[in-house]
Amino acid sequence: MTNVFVPSAGPGDWKGLLADPEKHWARGYSARSLAHCWEDTKGFPAEILDLLVQIPSLKGITPLLIFPEWKVPLPGGTTASQNDVWVLAKCDAGLVSIAIEGKVEESFGDPVGVWRKNASAGKLERLVFLTEVLGLNQPIPDEIYYQLLHRTASAIIEANRFQATQSVMLVHSFSPSNRWFEEFKAFVSLYGINAEIGKPCTVATQSDKTLHLGWVHGDERFLST
Repeated sequence: MTNVFVPSAGPGDWKGLLADPEKHWARGYSARSLAHCWEDTKGFPAEILDLLVQIPSLKGITPLLIFPEWKVPLPGGTTASQNDVWVLAKCDAGLVSIAIEGKVEESFGDPVGVWRKNASAGKLERLVFLTEVLGLNQPIPDEIYYQLLHRTASAIIEANRFQATQSVMLVHSFSPSNRWFEEFKAFVSLYGINAEIGKPCTVATQSDKTLHLGWVHGDERFLST
């Protein structure tokens, strides 16, 4: 991935960054809804900010740079963790790394039990790495979704790279029924915390970076844009 970036002129510029632009760019799906939502505001979408301001250590938070489809390299293979949105933000306490996973009705991919079935040595190396970054005990339960592991880890990895003091992973869901929330809740429960929609969870990891997790319900009007 190049280190040179260009400003966005609007939601349409996000389309070309997708792994499969023609397949993933459709009305009512997360990629398009997310792009229109984030381009509709000059800072954080209101629902994102509403969650972030509940965290005392993020007082004064504001976005500095917002990157669609931000790729974070991981060991054990060539496939990166492709964040739907990654934000380098600042608050009174310092820099903050924020990974955003957009959702409508799409799943989190495969659960770990399926993902590691007949896994290569590289995949097993990656899973060990993610487990250590997240400060979780091995083995990860089969029912936990792999995408939640690498998306959360990418927030911590980028916090280390940019010397941010805190990391955040948020699911930005436009699903009217908040589909897949229970799967997110199961992931958060690995830290002994009960997740609630619109409420932040601050968890303890082996990293020196404070980690916050949350599920945010997006403005459903962007499903039709």
